[in-house]
Amino acid sequence: MTTNWGGNYTYRANVVHRPSSLDELSEIVVRAERVRVLGTQHSFSDIADAPELITLDGLPGETTFEGATVTVPAALTYSQLADRLREEGLALRNLASLPHISVGGAIATATHGSGNRNGNLATQVAALELMTSRGELTTLSRGAPDFDGVVVGLGSLGAVTRVTLDVEPAYDMHQRVFEHLSWDMLFEQFDAITAAADSVSIFTLWSDDVDQIWLKNRAEIEGELLGAAAATADRHPIPGADPVNATPQLGQPGLWSDRLPHFRSGFMPSAGDEIQSEYLVDRRHGPGAIEAILRLGDRIRPLLYISEIRTIAADELWLSPQHGRDSVGIHFTWKREQDSVERALAEVERALEPFAPRPHWGKLFLADAAKIAPLYERLPDFVALLGRLDPRGAFRNAWLERHLLR
Repeated sequence: MTTNWGGNYTYRANVVHRPSSLDELSEIVVRAERVRVLGTQHSFSDIADAPELITLDGLPGETTFEGATVTVPAALTYSQLADRLREEGLALRNLASLPHISVGGAIATATHGSGNRNGNLATQVAALELMTSRGELTTLSRGAPDFDGVVVGLGSLGAVTRVTLDVEPAYDMHQRVFEHLSWDMLFEQFDAITAAADSVSIFTLWSDDVDQIWLKNRAEIEGELLGAAAATADRHPIPGADPVNATPQLGQPGLWSDRLPHFRSGFMPSAGDEIQSEYLVDRRHGPGAIEAILRLGDRIRPLLYISEIRTIAADELWLSPQHGRDSVGIHFTWKREQDSVERALAEVERALEPFAPRPHWGKLFLADAAKIAPLYERLPDFVALLGRLDPRGAFRNAWLERHLLR
């Protein structure tokens, strides 16, 4: 059976269905006892696993435009979507750092880009089409009573087949990298640094200083950054790695889709061989949470490729890690050493516990339902929604029972 993108999880499904029509999809979900939709496999746990899996890339792939929205198949990747938007002179407000992930999977797990004023990618959803376990196709639009509960659905409410997203006129971005900012300056000027561009990514190995700060901005980026020097050549997020497939930097203007991701759209950033984790804390606690991880630096550094720190705006989506609070994300790209990483995660989660960390749903984490449930005030509403849309539990799986349902 296939593995996930990172190679640290092997799916246990007995069969993978590839329906070519909505009628065929309906037959599959009605018949299946337990089933999940498999996206681009960019998750690092069993969140997408079940005895039967469905891939939706065989469904019709029409793209339609109406007003300031675009409707696309949920299986489309953001790179493919960017190509279609480019032809129409349109753009998304924000993108994740990796352009090859699917629209449906990114939305279901509240995957995000970066920026003080940018919500996660699910906040761009204006409507979605969902095939329930009864085999019924339903469409929910922004403003509908259950909409905020369905969007970040963790794949547990049904098979999302099409998604309508907000779009805007295409725009150019500039990207510049600054190196070796002191930790003291980061803590003192955290708000100024995260406001220095439309999208800001802070890369670190939790060592003597902050390795890199990537600024992505619609306006030109000039000068220095609080004593950090501007890089004189393109950089890879991992210090010392070849930047040939990183998106262009040095302030060169380029289309939004060629600057917002960290990597070029035609390139798969890795064949895997890594594990990712991320925790989201209230922005007010961001510097304190970062300092808590910095104290673990010597212990976790041997297992790390890199860490990334970003900000994300608050939203009202029930299971969004940014629900009700502007957030700081602390991301870890680990070497593929599962047992050692899980021991490190126990330390990381213990250090972050005072800051009420919400894990990124698509990454690897240890916290169980007892720890996670108090962090989501709308979880009871989501559980009720789960009962209405999937009363026989066809889309439930072991991951959902372990991490969300008590």
